[in-house]
Amino acid sequence: MSVLASLTGLVTHQGYLGIFVLVFVEGFGVPAPGETAIILGSGYAARGDLNIAGVAAVAFLAAVSGDSVGYLIGRTGGRPLILRYGRYVRLTPGRLARIEAFMGRHGPKVVAIARFVEGLRQFNGVIAGATGMPWPRFVTYNALGAAAWVGVWATAGYLASDHIRAIEADLHRYQWYVIPAAVLVVIGYAGWHVVRHRRRQADPR
Repeated sequence: MSVLASLTGLVTHQGYLGIFVLVFVEGFGVPAPGETAIILGSGYAARGDLNIAGVAAVAFLAAVSGDSVGYLIGRTGGRPLILRYGRYVRLTPGRLARIEAFMGRHGPKVVAIARFVEGLRQFNGVIAGATGMPWPRFVTYNALGAAAWVGVWATAGYLASDHIRAIEADLHRYQWYVIPAAVLVVIGYAGWHVVRHRRRQADPR
């Protein structure tokens, strides 16, 4: 928890730079509280310490550029690494092929909403790059998702500025309960999709 407090302290002491760093590195898999950074930065903007337009612009640029680094990692080395080491996490070539097919059908939607899902937010770009999503499509939908994500949390932080310290404490307290819950939701959705796909294969009507 002290590590999390130290990271969010970057926003307090470094302002825009702290927001950029936390959101940027989260975009390619580094566990950093990017969402929290936007909320805190927006709260400080409401108090006059920062500018809300600046907070939103910096967060948006960091989100898009961070995911783009993740995409580059996935595109240049992600798939071979998955094929080589995926068996250790039960990700076989066959399962990777099904993921690629799923991304081929629903990739843009996944990229657009990934920012709101813990886990997907951190590896969205890596997965898109590793599964071969075209760069123009990825960057377009990633930008749309990033704009919506930044807009939601910047607005929330700005409107809740009077309670920013309480919000900061609550975020520190509950963040690690929310993450497993979000992961379970994603796993549940993926399982439901697999079951539905198998039923369609079993009943071609």
